[in-house]
Amino acid sequence: MGFTTVIFLFVYFPAALLFYSAAAYLESAPWSCAAMKKIRLRDRTLIGFSLCFYGWACFDDMFRLCIYIIIVYAWARLISAGKNLPKGAAILGALGGGLLLALLFYCKYTAFAASIAKDWFHVTWSLTEPRSLLGISFLTFSAVSYLADICRGEAQAGSLTDCALYLTFFPKLVSGPIVLWKDFQPQIRTCRMSLDAAVKGVNRIMAGFAKKLILADMFGACILEMERNAAVGTDVFSAWGGVILYALQIYYDFAGYSDIAMGTASVLGFEFRENFHFPYRSRSISEFWRRWHISLGNWFREYVYIPLGGSRRGERRTLLNLAVVFALTGLWHGASWTYILWGAVNGGFVILERMLQKKRWYQAVPGAVKWLLTACITVMCWELFRFSTLSEFMAWWEMMIGKRQFEEIQFTWRYYFDRQMMVLTVVGLLGATLAGGARVQEMYRQLSEKKAGYIVQEAVLLGLFVTAILCMVNSSYHPFIYFQY
Repeated sequence: MGFTTVIFLFVYFPAALLFYSAAAYLESAPWSCAAMKKIRLRDRTLIGFSLCFYGWACFDDMFRLCIYIIIVYAWARLISAGKNLPKGAAILGALGGGLLLALLFYCKYTAFAASIAKDWFHVTWSLTEPRSLLGISFLTFSAVSYLADICRGEAQAGSLTDCALYLTFFPKLVSGPIVLWKDFQPQIRTCRMSLDAAVKGVNRIMAGFAKKLILADMFGACILEMERNAAVGTDVFSAWGGVILYALQIYYDFAGYSDIAMGTASVLGFEFRENFHFPYRSRSISEFWRRWHISLGNWFREYVYIPLGGSRRGERRTLLNLAVVFALTGLWHGASWTYILWGAVNGGFVILERMLQKKRWYQAVPGAVKWLLTACITVMCWELFRFSTLSEFMAWWEMMIGKRQFEEIQFTWRYYFDRQMMVLTVVGLLGATLAGGARVQEMYRQLSEKKAGYIVQEAVLLGLFVTAILCMVNSSYHPFIYFQY
């Protein structure tokens, strides 16, 4: 079940909110007995609805997910018990994390590994490609966080209900954001629904719907049409336009999803950290990765970069650790050479920037130049992310530089970039860059704190939300890019 569907917006989420609120009231009512609180009706109601959310997309996977949760919880109890033995918790934690990652590799990378074995070593595997568990990448990272935080003593294993709630919580279940167990566990006992949190959450949901349905989906539909018409001719301006539109699409797609996820969590009384902070304002690739998919960066820093030594073991070891992190980042996104190359290019520039950051000539480069170079690198890297094979990437690149000639181009840039698309593109560019400026943010804060400004804000959000719903009903193009991971 996707967030931007009629069934989620008008059936599932209202029902989940109604039953969750009723369960919370029954637990906290003055006449509620201790037994009512002990059964944790509120949390179990949320787990039930989360499993329904997951099972709607794949009913069989719901039962496999339940087995997965039981095994992860049982292993967490072993880790807790192993703390009485010398290095017992560390050994069990490392083994548990390794098994989870091995399962991820088996489900997601078996075919890719088999193709490498066949092409490079002429070895043919007879293994049948396994069926992957829906959202296995995000689920694995949550499970690893659960075991690692318990192993480190930064959080407790809790009960099976705690583990199930953390792993199944529907706002983050399929495509993140990746919430660490040590951040989530304290909220299980302390979270409370409130009017302020609900209003904040609803505003976030409306903004997310607008980003996703008005901007990301419109850009995506235009790109899809470009790719379908590429065989009959694409001019240079259309090819470059597609590159820019994809950079905007993937940002508004995932940022919109994150807004909806954080908004629904806020309505239910939970709080997630920010996942995007205007990444296209970055003046370096390093800064870009501090602003883009922040929860993924936090996970790699907590459970890969720091355990490898971080920046504590000298410059060479630091650069090696960064290389490992970005290699894994690319591989995590998908079993394809384009993803691996995408991670390698990003990691290469991060390493290069770290080597140059103390050079006087580098520090003297104007910020505008750094921003422009960063934007160009980022946009071009997204093309590796966009295409599944290097041959497809090279074919589009040839159209961008005018190397690929066509006898007749039936659809020029004027066909794709009509008045509506031009307006949306300008809005998308300004929203991803200038809207994140300190002055603009401060001006917005001051206006929204005033009564008239707040009323205007709510009216604009409501108007955008209604427009987004109309787009949702009238269009069939609603895929979330990160659902494939």
